[in-house]
Amino acid sequence: MAIRVVQLGSARTADEGTRIGTVRRPPRGVPKAEFASQNWYDVWFPNLAPSLETMKFAHEAKTPAQWAAFTRKYRVEMATPDNAHTIELLAMLSHQTNFSVGCYCENEAHCHRSVLRALLIEKGAKLG
Repeated sequence: MAIRVVQLGSARTADEGTRIGTVRRPPRGVPKAEFASQNWYDVWFPNLAPSLETMKFAHEAKTPAQWAAFTRKYRVEMATPDNAHTIELLAMLSHQTNFSVGCYCENEAHCHRSVLRALLIEKGAKLG
């Protein structure tokens, strides 16, 4: 049992489980009924996506210092009680079932999902 951190739209792996889209917006031009069949996500959960302001900050980050500033801003957003409880819940569920969380970005190192991965690990999540 484990969480996988994935790029939405990529081919699913065996035993990946439910795919959760932690993105601010659904994929453009894709009918809602086809989100799962096209490997985007099974459940949309924008609560764990950066706010629009923070997401813009990430897209504009060109230097390590700018990326570090984005990371701090996103961590502050994820520290709110609702988000912190959600991350803790997902970490606990990772010991009981397989599922995945993801975003559209090609490069995980320059995507909020890299920070989300770290947050889940910090809460004791089992990652696959």
